Amino acid sequence: MSINFFLLLLCLTFGYGQAPQITFPIEVGVKPESITKGFKGNYYVTIMNGKEEGDGEVVEISNEGVKVFATGFDEPKGIVYLDDHLYFSDINRIWKVDKNGKASIFVSKDQFPVEALYLNDVSLDADRKGIYVADMGASNYMRDDNGKLWPLESEEAKKIPQLGRIFHITMEGEITIEQDTSPLMLNPNGVGMDNNGNIMVSAFFLGNFLVHKDGEFRPLKGIFRGGDAVEQDSKGNYYISSWVQGKVWKINGETEEAEVLVEGLQSAADFYLEEANGRLLLPDMKAGLIYSVDIEK
Repeated sequence: MSINFFLLLLCLTFGYGQAPQITFPIEVGVKPESITKGFKGNYYVTIMNGKEEGDGEVVEISNEGVKVFATGFDEPKGIVYLDDHLYFSDINRIWKVDKNGKASIFVSKDQFPVEALYLNDVSLDADRKGIYVADMGASNYMRDDNGKLWPLESEEAKKIPQLGRIFHITMEGEITIEQDTSPLMLNPNGVGMDNNGNIMVSAFFLGNFLVHKDGEFRPLKGIFRGGDAVEQDSKGNYYISSWVQGKVWKINGETEEAEVLVEGLQSAADFYLEEANGRLLLPDMKAGLIYSVDIEK
């Protein structure tokens, strides 16, 4: 057996083949929240659907199109692929789904060291031996009666309780608090890992893009209210989406200057950075679409 054939066999066996040839944007369902790459190189999207209990889904995007892969969830959000399983958050618990679409609860609400109020984004840790998950905390205080975020200097903004946290969960289901409550981190939504293995967080209400640098948890320059996904590429550039503003920014890792990659969307949710293909795969939740966004602008 030749070496090249052996490598091809490994790729096919473990699902690391080339990305499916899919034309974006593509319709995936009602209220897509997060996307990742998983089994056989296909893509998997959490679909929130309506408000009925158990109507949430995970769909698969492949060369054959879009199909429902797993069902029975409430509000599935951030999703990752690790050790031949999908893991994703759902209000106050984490699900685990195998290659056949069979779902089981990975950690339940009563396993958290403190009450988990509203779990959102999920990210792999630096060693790929566990996951981080953001708890937005008291998310019901953020908006006025019209659904708009309160102004930062308003009296209502001062009343938002600091209950947001970042949890770490091992593959054995052990949960610890990675980042406790902070005035910089009201209502954390997105969580990711930078190139040094430190956590990055988007504070949804305040608009802070928080990064651990030199042992300090501090915001990058700029305000990105409604911040959702956060990532860093191999060149040191940062990326953040705003669900509220329908935008994605690329931020220079040295100067921290931001440029808009895409705008005008209805809601820019939790994207997947696919650097090998020079793009972000970005859910627009309100539109029900997944977009491909060029990162080499």
